[in-house]
Amino acid sequence: MNKSDLVELITNKNTYLTKKDIDECLTGILDFASDSLGSGKRIEVRGFGTFSTRKRETRIARNPKTGTAIKVNSKYHPYFRAAKSLKTSLKD
Repeated sequence: MNKSDLVELITNKNTYLTKKDIDECLTGILDFASDSLGSGKRIEVRGFGTFSTRKRETRIARNPKTGTAIKVNSKYHPYFRAAKSLKTSLKD
């Protein structure tokens, strides 16, 4: 499911909100989440999960096309950990 599918789904369930309003709200939430993660903060949604960042250390990787070794600098990547209630709901 992509963003436009999610907007469409929410629009069909809530007739009192316009598609434009839902799209603006969803964009605002995603922008806020991106900015928060970018500044090193955690986002916890009770019953769903926690978004955070983790650091990947500097490493040596291989170019798949040529096979030559290249250095990949350390960087942060997004990480999601599902809540226990989400995990149990997926098992059913």
